[in-house]
Amino acid sequence: MGSRKPRRPAVDPIRPGKPSRGADNVRRSGGHSGDPVYRTGGPHRGADRASFHGTPAGTSRAGSGSGGNGGDVVTATVLPFPEPPVRRRRRWLLVSVLTGLVLLGAFLAFLFLSPALALKTITVQGNSLLTTDEVHRALQPLMGKPLTTIDDDDVAALLADRPEVAGVGVVAQPPSEIVVTLAERVPVAVLQSGETFLLIDDEGREIGTAANRADARLPLIDGGTEAVNSAVFSTVTSVLSVLPAGVLTQLDHASASSVDSVQLQLLNGQQVFWGSAESNVAKARALEALLQMPPKDPPVKVFDVSTPTAPVTR
Repeated sequence: MGSRKPRRPAVDPIRPGKPSRGADNVRRSGGHSGDPVYRTGGPHRGADRASFHGTPAGTSRAGSGSGGNGGDVVTATVLPFPEPPVRRRRRWLLVSVLTGLVLLGAFLAFLFLSPALALKTITVQGNSLLTTDEVHRALQPLMGKPLTTIDDDDVAALLADRPEVAGVGVVAQPPSEIVVTLAERVPVAVLQSGETFLLIDDEGREIGTAANRADARLPLIDGGTEAVNSAVFSTVTSVLSVLPAGVLTQLDHASASSVDSVQLQLLNGQQVFWGSAESNVAKARALEALLQMPPKDPPVKVFDVSTPTAPVTR
């Protein structure tokens, strides 16, 4: 067998040369393949110096005049780390939230404090018993308030002492108007109190007055104002409340001696026997149809609708 050539060691032995005051020169593998790295030290320095092949980005090179071995000293520059994306997103979120709150506060201040939205005009709809001037006087305390602070309850509270009003609806019309729609109670009869004629609804509530009997154009309930305390009063008003307007205006008065004997009298003298308050809607339809029939000879004196499926005329 032939002799094998010995492999060259990866680390060269110490180079002969002039020693540097007690220091050893050592060649080691550097950051780049084949580039030697020399470390030079001495008892008087107390520190190592490294020389790299080339200068990496972000570093500066400075010469050193120490000893007989010249070399480069690497001075590192600390580069700032980029801000983490999570922290950046949190910061932008916080800024966005604060900006939104400020804008919202400014918007709310405009809605509730700005004189540009102050109430200046009130339009009234749906009123017949209550005059428009009366509504305006009752709602005067709302003038000058921002529209955004006015609602149905505010208007209803100012009209609470008006028996004509059953409910209200308020619609804002920016910049300075509201439309008030009244739901009024419906008068179904008249009670006479001395020389005054009182309009009452189906619950016996007084909701207005009439200058005279003809202006009321509603049936008069016999018994005066004391009629509201009678046992048959609610029966009579429940009958009157279901009558169509065209029939109601033809009635002169209504009476009942008991809850089963309600009677109506027309302006032309004809009478209607109604009976009890049962099947009121069907009875009202039957009476309306009978009144639309051509006149008979001799004329009808009594319309009996106590049995609405088989009305009788006499």
